[in-house]
Amino acid sequence: MADSKPLFSPDGDPMAAEALLRDVFGIVMDEVIRKGTSASEKVCEWKEPEELKRLLDLELRSEGEAAERILARCREVIHYSVKTCHPHFFNQLFSGLDPHALAGRIVTESLNTSQYTYEIAPVFVLMEEEVLKKLRSLVGWSSGDGVFCPGGSISNMYAVNLARYQRYPDCKQRGLRALPPLALFASKECHYSIKKGAAFLGLGTDSVRVVKTDERGKMIPEDLERQISLAEAEGIVPFLVSATSGTTVLGAFDPLEAIADVCQRHGLWLHVDAAWGGSVLLSQTHRHLLDGIQRADSVAWNPHKLLTAGLQCSALLLRDTSNLLRRCHGSQASYLFQQDKFYDVALDTGDKVVQCGRRVDCLKLWLMWKAQGGQGLERRVDQAFALAWYLVEELKKREGFELIMENLSMCVSGSCPPACGGSRKARITVKGWLRWPRCSRSAW
Repeated sequence: MADSKPLFSPDGDPMAAEALLRDVFGIVMDEVIRKGTSASEKVCEWKEPEELKRLLDLELRSEGEAAERILARCREVIHYSVKTCHPHFFNQLFSGLDPHALAGRIVTESLNTSQYTYEIAPVFVLMEEEVLKKLRSLVGWSSGDGVFCPGGSISNMYAVNLARYQRYPDCKQRGLRALPPLALFASKECHYSIKKGAAFLGLGTDSVRVVKTDERGKMIPEDLERQISLAEAEGIVPFLVSATSGTTVLGAFDPLEAIADVCQRHGLWLHVDAAWGGSVLLSQTHRHLLDGIQRADSVAWNPHKLLTAGLQCSALLLRDTSNLLRRCHGSQASYLFQQDKFYDVALDTGDKVVQCGRRVDCLKLWLMWKAQGGQGLERRVDQAFALAWYLVEELKKREGFELIMENLSMCVSGSCPPACGGSRKARITVKGWLRWPRCSRSAW
């Protein structure tokens, strides 16, 4: 093998492969980064599905194509795709482009490793733990555990599974027959992944008890208490409450201290879905919105949203120090997680997760943090609040727009933008149509 030609590309021509990649990087720089972030360009060249199929020629054939055609196809893919880094992209809770995070994503994809053992990903195993440690410290924990997951929905599902396993560890081996009827609690504004997770884990969507919210979309602790009592009266065992810090539609932050009090009285696991709002912990001005989060048992946090770390970057953080993740999810596959390795096998984190292969999601956040520092990221969060407040004030002045809801919560000083976690708090009616405004995070 040492004497064989390098198989850097299928045709064995490393120079051609290098030239192709240089050309592709040039196309990405021109079409995505330069044009894709220019307000004078379109967010998307929209086509209806059937027309788009014809334009792209999606069929896969027996014969390959020349490099020139492959480069043309790269341009076509970019041309007809949505530019989420565009200043006018407002459709999802992620947007913008951080160059340092993008650099981390490029390095990650190029190295193409899996985050399951130290021997295959030594740098990233150590890096992931350092990043998770930093995130836990912002929550308020000096110790704990965690893992990067493929999205906030999976983080939420993991939290439900961990809470169930902690109370009924036999369920790992015996399954649902080891369990009594269970109930978990979330507000009517919670993310839909809570019900999907309950269904996936075999609990069923009926196990999710919906708690009422106030006019701002925040969970009402008194109704949570009532729902728990009702479940117990029905012979159902409550085991978890999922609070939300930054709900999808209204951007509400549930009152975590009061909810934690309820959980403490009833001995329930408290999970906080802070996928959107978790990054507010970086802001000294606005972090009071998450007061009480340190009392949670688990937290889901997506830096790919408010911090623009790039998809995907989703952390599940745990206060637990008993190796609960590994006990709940581990299977001790001897061919991968040998116990007689020449390093500390606790560094083999793959048995903490349901996946086997797991992509590296820590580098983009680590590199961005190294470049921006905590202070730079704090300014980024504060700017999002400022833009939200600016948008609301401008809408009040503009004829034809009706502000249906305004979040009146203010920061401690009373002079900062409303505690809304983004400008998606105000529904406005434009000539009979509903619009959902959101600040242009790519302006950062």
